[in-house]
Amino acid sequence: MKQFIFILFIGLILASCQAKPEPINYGSDACHFCKMTIVDKVHGAEIVTNKAKVYKFDAAECMVNFMADFNTNDIALYLTNHFNEPETLIDATQATFLISKNLPSPMGAFLTAFKTTAQAQAVQAEQGGDIYTWNALLEHLQQ
Repeated sequence: MKQFIFILFIGLILASCQAKPEPINYGSDACHFCKMTIVDKVHGAEIVTNKAKVYKFDAAECMVNFMADFNTNDIALYLTNHFNEPETLIDATQATFLISKNLPSPMGAFLTAFKTTAQAQAVQAEQGGDIYTWNALLEHLQQ
């Protein structure tokens, strides 16, 4: 019986440390980088560490700036809201990003994420701007 309880206890500990996203509480959660309250449901972002610690951001540019002082080997998930489904978090490393002066973001980088390249290109055709992959965006913002 003791062995069963021990195994159950270990299983619960392991399950509680799974890296998974947390919903952003718009209007009450604060950005871990700039400390502003997260209110924009299109531009929020999140980092989840391997130890299941969640860092929330009001914009993808805050997430990228936060990464400069963080060991990126400890990060399990990079997540961002996307334009077509506000409040929905997607894998930022697979997203397509548009920087367009016609689409303001909370921190002024004019950066918006899209789930697909086709979605980003459709908005780009109307709003102008430049399209980036995750890696190209990191390079661009770190200049």
